This record gives sequence, structure tokens and C-alpha cells, in this order.
Amino acid sequence: MSIGERTSRAIKICTITAALVIAPWMARTSAAHGTATVAAASWQDQSSADREQEARDREQEKRDREQEARDREQEKRDREQEHLERLDELYSEGREALDEDRYDRAAEKFSELASLNGPQTDAAMYWKAYAENKLGKRDSALATIADMEKKYAQSRWIKDAKALEIEVRQSTGHPANPDTQDTDDLKMLALQGIMQSDPQRGVPMVENFLNGPGSPKLKSKALFLLGQNGSSQAREVLAKIAKGQSNPDLQRKAVEYLGMFGGQQSRQTLAEIYASTSDVAVKRAIIRSYMIGGDKEHLFAAAKGEKDPSLRADAIRQLGLVHAPEELRQLYKAETAPEVKKDILQAFFLSGDAKFLAEAAQSEKDAEIRRTAIRNLGLIGSPEAKEALLAIYAKETDRENKETVLNALFIQGNAHALVTIARGEKDPQLKKTAVSKLALMNSKEGNDYLMEILQK
Repeated sequence: MSIGERTSRAIKICTITAALVIAPWMARTSAAHGTATVAAASWQDQSSADREQEARDREQEKRDREQEARDREQEKRDREQEHLERLDELYSEGREALDEDRYDRAAEKFSELASLNGPQTDAAMYWKAYAENKLGKRDSALATIADMEKKYAQSRWIKDAKALEIEVRQSTGHPANPDTQDTDDLKMLALQGIMQSDPQRGVPMVENFLNGPGSPKLKSKALFLLGQNGSSQAREVLAKIAKGQSNPDLQRKAVEYLGMFGGQQSRQTLAEIYASTSDVAVKRAIIRSYMIGGDKEHLFAAAKGEKDPSLRADAIRQLGLVHAPEELRQLYKAETAPEVKKDILQAFFLSGDAKFLAEAAQSEKDAEIRRTAIRNLGLIGSPEAKEALLAIYAKETDRENKETVLNALFIQGNAHALVTIARGEKDPQLKKTAVSKLALMNSKEGNDYLMEILQK
């Protein structure tokens, strides 16, 4: 064998040997590299998932903080509302005591109210002095009046307080005569007779009585005489009082009677007062008068244009009570604020409009607003409302909304629908919820279904 052949053979042997040695090493290296690549990819996936979870956690924490802030704000509003309700309660209790001639209790209630320094403090001080005078406590009554005039010189109760002061100074200081009530009743009967037979003479007499220190019950009766009379002269005096030419209590009562007895002219008067006043209590009284008079036009205007949220909500509710579905639909279509939309849905419930509530429950994009519509449907017992809830449940994909439907059906007492749902529901938890509602209803159909479950 030549040197060249031996060299060529050596090269082939080296090549084969290298291939045999290197190939497995390459395979192991490739496998290791692949494993490392997979591990790296897995690590990257896990890292990405961790980051996404962290982002979700941060977002949830943000939502939790925002909800806590809303809860604190709501708690603050609730406390303020409770305080205002307590003030109104004291005032109502004091006025009721006056009407029942329980002057000691009235003085106690109005004294407590005055000490709280709320918006009715001037009125509370006036009625406290009134009750003290009726109890024969002349010095206390005069001191209360003087304190009121000093602290509330611009109060609309000053005119009444001055009339009361004159009466107190003219009195003897002894407790009121038991026959006083009978005398007051006789005066009212006399005024009523004169108003019926000779309004031109009777109206000025009623007006003078309203400007005096009479009891709230008698003044309310006198105002009623003006509203009931219907003459232009009586309506003019009633309108003056409604516009604020007396104390706030009489103003609100005059507003009520304008709505009760008035026609188009009275409605226009109320609209003018509403536009010109900033007194929330007066505006609220006018809104209720609109409702009493079935005045959809002005209620709709208040529901659209009122800036005060509570007054606007009140106007919307009254639209529901006067059955104004077209006006409510217009409001809902134009509204974007969720809370106002909920108020409108509440008004649809008040008007018994199950059809619109069903539409909102199925088409509204906001899940919470849908739940509000569903809850209101549950408060309507009509066949239409019952059918709508079943249809909503069948189409609904939001679990919480499904649970809301079940609760609405429970409130309706609709055992048939709950049994229907429980029979077909594949979700164990939702089925359990439906069964738990049936267990509380004590209905024959529901109990029969419960027995079926026990016998399986």
C-alpha cells in the first residue's frame, strides 16, 4: 500500500471516529439547549403570568380603595341624612303636640330642636315661645322671643313672633282657659260661614287671622278655607302666602292647597315660585303639588332641569306616581349618570311599567343598572313582570345578575318560576340558591319539588 493510500485511509478513520464521538455530544448539547430553551420559555411565561397577576392585584387594590372612599362618603351622607331626619322628626312631634294641646310636650320637643342649631331653629324657638305662653309661662315666652329676635333678625318667623309678643304682653300670665279650644273652633265655624256667604268680607278676615298668633292647626284650617273658596280674591291671598309672604310652614301649606284646588293659573303660579326660590323645602312642596294636580309638564321640566340631585330625584319619582311613561322614557334615553338612571327605573316601578324595566334589564350595558331593573321587576307582581324575569334569567350570562333574578322571583312569591329554573339549572350553586329560596316560601308547588329532591 502506497503512502498516499495509507494517508487517505487514516483520514477516513479519523473522520468516522470524530463522527462517532462528536455526534452524540452534539445530540446531548442540542437536547440540553432545547431543555434550556423550554425552561427559559417556561420561566418567561411564569414571569409574565406573575406580572399580570401583580397588575390585577394592583388594579383590585385600587378598586378597593376607591370603594372604601365611596363607602366613607356614603356613611357621611347617611349620618347627615339621619341628622336631618331627626330634626324633622322633632319638628313633627312638636307640631303634633301643639295640635293635641299638649303644650308641655311641645315646649320640650321644640326646646330640644332649638338646641341642635339646625335649619328649623328659628321656627322651633317661635313654637317654643307659643307653647310657653299657652302654659302661662309669660316670662319664659318673652325671653324666648327676645332671644329669637336677637339671633334671627331676618327670619320669616319674626312677623309671627311680634304678633305673639303682643298677645303675651296682653295676657295675665295664667294658664290657658280650658274653653279656649272651643272658642277657637267657634271662630273657625264663623269664618267658614262668612267665607261661604260673603267671600269679599270673609277673605280679609281670614288673612288677618293668618297674620296673628293662632295655632298651626287653626291656621291650616284657615288656609284650607281660602283654597276651597275658589274666588279670585281668595286665590290671590293664597298665592301671596305661597310666594313667601308668611312663615315657611304656611308657605308650604299654601303651596299644597294651590296644587290641590288650583287650575292652570295656580300651576303657573307654582312654576313661577319654583323658578324664583332657592328654598329646597319649598321646591319639594311644589313638586309634590305638581303630583297632586297631575301636572306632568312641570314635573318633567323639574326632572330635566333641576340641579339639586335630591330634588331632581323627587321630581322623577313623582313622574312615576302620575304615570308619565313617555316622559320617563325620554329622561332615561338622554341620561348618562348611573344614579339618575336608577332613580328613573324606580319611577318606572312606581308606575308599574314592567315592559320598560324588562327592556332595561336586558339591554342596559351597566351590570349594576341591570340589577336595579331586575330588582324593581321583582316588586311588580304582574304576569308580564313574572314572564320577563324568566326570560331575563334564560339569556343572562352575568352570575350576579342571575342571582338577582332568583331573589326577585322570591320577592314576587313566584315559586313556579323558581321550580322551573331549579329543574333546568346545570350550575350547582345557582340551583342550590333557587332551592334555598323555595325552602323559605312554603308553597305547594315548591314543597312538591323539595319532596322530589328528598326522594332521589
